[in-house]
Amino acid sequence: MSHISAKKEYKNLVDRLNKFPQGAPESKTLYQILSVLFTEREADLVSQLPIGAFRVKTAARIWTMTYDEALKVLDTLASRAILLDVEDEKGKKYILPPPMAGFIEFALMRTRGDIDQKLLSELYYQYLNVEEDFIKDLFYSSETKLGRVYVQEEVLTNENQVDILDFERATHIIESSKHIAVGMCYCRHKMQHMGMACDAPMDICMTFGNTANSLIQNNYARRVDAVECKELLHQAYEHNLVQCGENVREGVTFICNCCGCCCEALLAAKKFGNMHPVQTTAFYPSVNDESCVKCGKCEKACPIDAISLIKDENRNKKVDIDYDVCLGCGVCARNCHKGSIILKRRQEKIITPSSSVHRVVLQAIEKGTLLDLISETEAFKNHRVMASILSAILKMSPVKQLLARDQVKSIYLDRLLRVKK
Repeated sequence: MSHISAKKEYKNLVDRLNKFPQGAPESKTLYQILSVLFTEREADLVSQLPIGAFRVKTAARIWTMTYDEALKVLDTLASRAILLDVEDEKGKKYILPPPMAGFIEFALMRTRGDIDQKLLSELYYQYLNVEEDFIKDLFYSSETKLGRVYVQEEVLTNENQVDILDFERATHIIESSKHIAVGMCYCRHKMQHMGMACDAPMDICMTFGNTANSLIQNNYARRVDAVECKELLHQAYEHNLVQCGENVREGVTFICNCCGCCCEALLAAKKFGNMHPVQTTAFYPSVNDESCVKCGKCEKACPIDAISLIKDENRNKKVDIDYDVCLGCGVCARNCHKGSIILKRRQEKIITPSSSVHRVVLQAIEKGTLLDLISETEAFKNHRVMASILSAILKMSPVKQLLARDQVKSIYLDRLLRVKK
């Protein structure tokens, strides 16, 4: 779309964003969004930042500023949740998050007076819900998904309660997190400005770890303890919301509580059917036809329209579940007061990336952008980052390792993979 007219600062920023495994397809609407979120100078400066974490001295060098000048710019951007600022043993570092889950959502995670949130909501709606390129790139451009669904634990049978793994439990994510933040649901906030919001709770978007702490420090979310967060999770269950969180086993950064009428992932699931925008749970619903009274409550409750009442060859009603679309969330079982729907564990094994690094490297390999990821994180200058990336590659299947080697063309990586064999 080189014919689109935009100032070079914003074009450079779009180029920068598209070096993430998750990109932002160019469009006139995208440039309008960026012009609301970034000044021209900010767009120019952010377009020069590395992928991954960096410190003030790195930004100062890139921007040819003094340390104090760079610090002021970085803290200003972090105060608006354009950047995340996190602390480690060496002090503060900054991260440019991807558009989603990242600065697109953060801009609507609280009520703000410094930007026109109604205009921004209208632009978001156009870019995400009318135009399809961003949503297709976000959810369908790689085999490895950004998000995965968490089963509603309360509807599991005693047998499945024993079988479920810790990382499959939203409650475990909550209980094991050092920092927990709750903010406004970006999706429903956007739809509220569009006059299309539902009555599901708004203050229920959960963030964890360093991301949570950054949002808390910059007043984009409020700190809660595990007890309150689990109460909010139960509230989400009662409103038939689906828990969609980061698709990793360790260090989960977010869990969204999604409705089928406002939220991006579930809207995509309804729009594109069996392409699965997020990874399913390890469970599926099974219907007992003998005890089922065909009341239709499960059909009405399903947030992605995967259930319907049909007539069999004898013209009798029966519940039909489209398992190619079903996410295994358990909302239908929760709404079956006869107990005719139970969740069973899937036979096929679902492979969940171990960490955010593992997930991002997988997505980069699948999209052919691994070399960008490595070079733009300055990974070869940072042994810890490089070790994380190589560790992620070594956990992959031989086919994925071969794809990684072909993209990087690295003698060192080639030798490392040969040694592993």
